[in-house]
Amino acid sequence: MPLEPFSHSEALTLGVELELQLVNTHDYDLAPYADDMLRLMAKRQLPGSVVPEMTSSMIEISTGVCHSPAQVREQLGLIRDALVQCADKLNIAVVGGGTHPFQQWHERRIYDKPRFKQLSELYGYLSKQFTIFGQHVHIGCPDADSALLMLHRMSRYIPHFIALSASSPFVQGHDTAFDSARLNSVFAFPLSGRAPFVLSWNDFNAYFDKMTRTGVVKSMKDFYWDIRPKPEYGTIEIRVFDTPLSIERAAALAGYVQALAAWFLKEDPFQPEEDDYLVYTYNRFQACRFGLDAVYVDPASGTHLPLKEHILATLDRVQPYATSPGTGAALELLRSSTERGHNDARWLRDAQTREQLLGEITRQAGLQFRKTETHVA
Repeated sequence: MPLEPFSHSEALTLGVELELQLVNTHDYDLAPYADDMLRLMAKRQLPGSVVPEMTSSMIEISTGVCHSPAQVREQLGLIRDALVQCADKLNIAVVGGGTHPFQQWHERRIYDKPRFKQLSELYGYLSKQFTIFGQHVHIGCPDADSALLMLHRMSRYIPHFIALSASSPFVQGHDTAFDSARLNSVFAFPLSGRAPFVLSWNDFNAYFDKMTRTGVVKSMKDFYWDIRPKPEYGTIEIRVFDTPLSIERAAALAGYVQALAAWFLKEDPFQPEEDDYLVYTYNRFQACRFGLDAVYVDPASGTHLPLKEHILATLDRVQPYATSPGTGAALELLRSSTERGHNDARWLRDAQTREQLLGEITRQAGLQFRKTETHVA
């Protein structure tokens, strides 16, 4: 199958997807209620979409095309309110977070959809272990070559996105010592990691042709890269975020992506190079393991500095481009939590220290998701 042409999109437009947990309200374990939720949600007139995901205890919501983090927040709020109402009818709860703290992967059911069944046959137990929950952010690009340049520039900031969104410290009932354990599951897939370093769409087409000739790849969906082009939308899609506990934080992260993209487009601040990726996996690991306490190695200079410092300096740098509605508030939310060294992983750990019961922290996380105004991590 040839790679489809790169569609036109308005530069800096946003689209956000959130994968969400469905849990029962008895012990707050995952519950296979996706079909029931989708049936109830289909009766609602809402922006975006609500669709199934790999296993039957999760669903994915998405916005339509948005022009600002304020619009992302508004659309996610409408969908969230409908989700909560439908979940209440079913006596279940909807929860954010990148992993469920104590679910057992072998108990999961693959959702009855041909693509999910095919993936299950190919990847075996990894498919059920893919019961993890991420936020994807699409950013509109002026053209195909600009999209690839944007992709490789954004790659320098992957540790920012991981640390700011990290919300998966617990897996299978244990504290993993990672702020984002979710991404360890993604890394198990053979076509994960980072995109090849090409800066023209013609070269990317040539790479895609080589991959399809091997029979390993049939479409862009087969790549589980941290950032991948989405030619059908005219965007790049950033995929490393854990699902936050609140839609406010999800919208704030989208606002940060938009401000970075505006800076890239208007200032052309640096030219990415293949050598940027010499420290990529190390920086990625540091952010997953230590969150906002990670060390960041600057790809250009090789300087080692606290990731927190690099995030705060970058927030200052992109502040002049925080011009769309809600972006200023988005950057301030992220600045405040960075200064205090708090993300959602810290919130979950603090709740577990207090409660000593993972079911109770899942219940409390569900309350955070349903609030119209929530905590700042």
